[in-house]
Amino acid sequence: MTVQEFFDALPSRVDPAKTVGMNNSFAFDIADVGVWTVTVADGAVSVAEGEHDADCTISASEETLMKIASGDANPTTAYMTGKLKIKGDMGAALKLQKLF
Repeated sequence: MTVQEFFDALPSRVDPAKTVGMNNSFAFDIADVGVWTVTVADGAVSVAEGEHDADCTISASEETLMKIASGDANPTTAYMTGKLKIKGDMGAALKLQKLF
């Protein structure tokens, strides 16, 4: 799966029961690949290419993102080792686990 395929499929893969009441936006800046903004509005997930207004920005390599998405890497470990960087609202970033 590519990063583009991951973001294209994300809205249909998220369980709305896990994101109900959640209202946050996340910009994913994937090195040498692109930027996507994921918006969660009371359970509904949408993805737009490019960086739009977001509560926080998550920066990572393609390899790191795909390992986290597939469950082969722990996001907390990736953050602590500098493979995943977060700017902005850390509380919003902690809610990301509901999307994966």
